[in-house]
Amino acid sequence: MSRTVPRSALAATGLVAIAACCFGSISTLTLKGQAAGTSLPALITWRYMLAAPLLFLMAGRAAFRVERPLLLRILVLGGGGQAIVTGLTLLSLRWVPAATEAFLFYTYPAWVAIISALRGTETITRERLIALLLSLGGIGIMVGAPGAAALDLVGVACVLTAAVVYALYIPLIDGLRHKSSSTITSAWLSVGATVVFATWGMIDGTLVKPLAPTAWMAAVTLAIVGTVIAFSLLLRGLATLGPVRTAIVATVEPFWTAVLAAFLLGQPITLGTVAGGVMIAVAVLLLQRQTTMDGEDAGAAT
Repeated sequence: MSRTVPRSALAATGLVAIAACCFGSISTLTLKGQAAGTSLPALITWRYMLAAPLLFLMAGRAAFRVERPLLLRILVLGGGGQAIVTGLTLLSLRWVPAATEAFLFYTYPAWVAIISALRGTETITRERLIALLLSLGGIGIMVGAPGAAALDLVGVACVLTAAVVYALYIPLIDGLRHKSSSTITSAWLSVGATVVFATWGMIDGTLVKPLAPTAWMAAVTLAIVGTVIAFSLLLRGLATLGPVRTAIVATVEPFWTAVLAAFLLGQPITLGTVAGGVMIAVAVLLLQRQTTMDGEDAGAAT
């Protein structure tokens, strides 16, 4: 009997990488929307509000047959967790530079690995450790390590808290997905996030303000690319790779962000970006090699 684990893992790696690129488009699209005069909570509210019906359409009637306890967990923990991560990372930019925020936030694969090891759900092999260090090193080269100047502890605390919350969020969503399909989970997660950001927008009074055409285009693209496609592919890949490998593969996101920003915002791709991207690519290859070896070991045991 032929072994399909390596092929499945390769496909899952591709799905997570594409999802990461979709997520990596969010910052550029958000800047476009905000440049048109739309507030952040209003833009994010429309992102999730437009994405939810599309996800429900994909999920079909099964989305409305979810048991109430599971539904509440997806709405509160899934949607709320997504809102907390987004809110904290954006809040940290009041006190720390964007490059510092990105470097600190992308420590989350390390937190995923540590938490998974402590829980006993994943083994940190030598190959995974090397891939983790390479991916983090690539992030550091691309965005630049924090400088020698003193950093505001409030901003650092916000973004590191977001990284830890996201590390906890990944296996949480993986657990919810096992009890429902990835599309159904994404649909109700979007509803939960919509409630949080709509409340924010109503409190600051920006939700009722009309959107400019450019902002509408950004909101629609955020909904389709940054939410519907991104969530669906991420959860499908997560089902095969597990949280540690998913977190490492997803570090291609900032490299894609740099490439997209070069085309849409005119930001140059530096030598550091290229070097960091190569390190991340090597990390993904090492990770795929480990996945293949795991598949061979599993086959030998059966």
